[in-house]
Amino acid sequence: MLKIHHIAKTFNPGTITEKKALLDVDLHLAPGDFVTVIGGNGAGKSTMLNAIAGAFPVDRGSIEIGNVDVTRLPEYKRAKYLGRVFQDPMTGTAATMNIEENMALAMRRGQKRMLRWGISAMERQMYREQLEMLGLGLEDRMSSKVGLLSGGQRQALTLLMATLRTPKLLLLDEHTAALDPKTAAKVLELTEKIVNNQKLTAMMVTHNMRDAIAIGNRLVMMNEGRIVVDVQGEQKKRLTRQDLMNLFEQAAGKELDGDRLLLS
Repeated sequence: MLKIHHIAKTFNPGTITEKKALLDVDLHLAPGDFVTVIGGNGAGKSTMLNAIAGAFPVDRGSIEIGNVDVTRLPEYKRAKYLGRVFQDPMTGTAATMNIEENMALAMRRGQKRMLRWGISAMERQMYREQLEMLGLGLEDRMSSKVGLLSGGQRQALTLLMATLRTPKLLLLDEHTAALDPKTAAKVLELTEKIVNNQKLTAMMVTHNMRDAIAIGNRLVMMNEGRIVVDVQGEQKKRLTRQDLMNLFEQAAGKELDGDRLLLS
């Protein structure tokens, strides 16, 4: 479903602020893979997701989503293949529009714009049923402005919107980091439910080692722009925090720097 072939990216090359962000990253995801990506600050986690999404061109290598080479496609043309949820709950929704209008925008992602934009009764009922699955009571607030929702409600709505059209790949960039622990746990629970029910292929960046180990069927750890650990299947099921730290130290040749890694 996703094939990253030896991509590299250097920002501000030849200047004093030069940053080699990605170094020969090679990663293939099978349909239905739910991969958690972990690493310290500057490891390349979010840079890899942004490269997949087309936020910037890579210096070399290629990216395929669903057997389509998107390497040279701009970000807006990749949108029809992707669902994205960002760290900031304010990103990904239109605050001045109501819930059903936001969902309608998500439903029309990647489609040609038409003069007629109205929301049909059948479409509205479908949105209500989708919102009911969140268990947050948003189905009774479909006319409410999204800007009035709490951070957790907004992030749950963004997650639902990102998966309305069943994307080829769902990208989750630390999407619970800005939430309080209780709300973060709820959004993670909803994430697993939606990914499993729709059998989505997903990639989730996190700083939380416990979440990275507990969620999904595969775990990738990055360091200094490279993938240094890649565990899946039964090995991941048996993985402990100490196992992961040992694997990192063996692969990277140094101790794990837990600058912002949450080890519990």
